[in-house]
Amino acid sequence: MNALKPTHLIVLLVVVMVLFGAKRLPDSARSLGRSLRIFKSEMKELQEDDNKPNGESTDK
Repeated sequence: MNALKPTHLIVLLVVVMVLFGAKRLPDSARSLGRSLRIFKSEMKELQEDDNKPNGESTDK
């Protein structure tokens, strides 16, 4: 019932095109992709750090 329908997506794309313009969209998408890639790599690094045993026990 609350799902996005194809007409909603079309309206959303038109609004984005009007706000940002067709020339800035590729640069914005590239920047967003780069940011997501950095975020994912940092999250993966944090998970790897959490999984490493550090030799110290926090249990008492």
